[in-house]
Amino acid sequence: MTETRVERKQRTRRAILDAALDLCEDSSLVALSLRQVAKEVGIVPTAFYRHFESIEALGLALVDESFVSLRAMLRDVRRSEGAVRGFSEIVDDSVRILVEHVHQQRQHFRFIARERAAGPPAVREAIRHEIELCERELATDLARLPGTERWSGEDLRVLSNLIVTAMVATAEAILTAAARPDVEKQLAETARTQLRMVLIGALHWESRP
Repeated sequence: MTETRVERKQRTRRAILDAALDLCEDSSLVALSLRQVAKEVGIVPTAFYRHFESIEALGLALVDESFVSLRAMLRDVRRSEGAVRGFSEIVDDSVRILVEHVHQQRQHFRFIARERAAGPPAVREAIRHEIELCERELATDLARLPGTERWSGEDLRVLSNLIVTAMVATAEAILTAAARPDVEKQLAETARTQLRMVLIGALHWESRP
């Protein structure tokens, strides 16, 4: 079957995104050049501009794509909460799903971890905004839990920030523990303990009037 122009363009765009992830495996986008990406894909540099205005625009597209994986993980966590009874089971399932997604989408998680600290300003801001959106969505879910009816919106956001921050930190730690199952197992156990402590404290919290 003959490939259409649209299909060919989509394939090239996909190749550019994949090449950028590969080339940035050990460095940030700030060190990546348009010519490097074009050479890796096998296109002339001018062809790059048919898909992205700049390396920064390519980075923003990768942020969007990376957070598709993260949002999928968070959706899986929320689905699991309806299938278990106690918060200990919720924590165990959440950490398990986190570890699975880090392994399945390793390049995307590495990209987020690296660029949120060392990427171009616009990319760092996009990552910060996406993480904030995740926190807001989680705060909305937390507001539905028994016992949070009298919590202030600010307190719900503080709790969601603690949880998301712990999950992001755990994902980054797992990435650095590649090929060390014993270290990864300990990281997962530490994450479970952290989340249990956070939830136990939250269950006894009362917002100030």
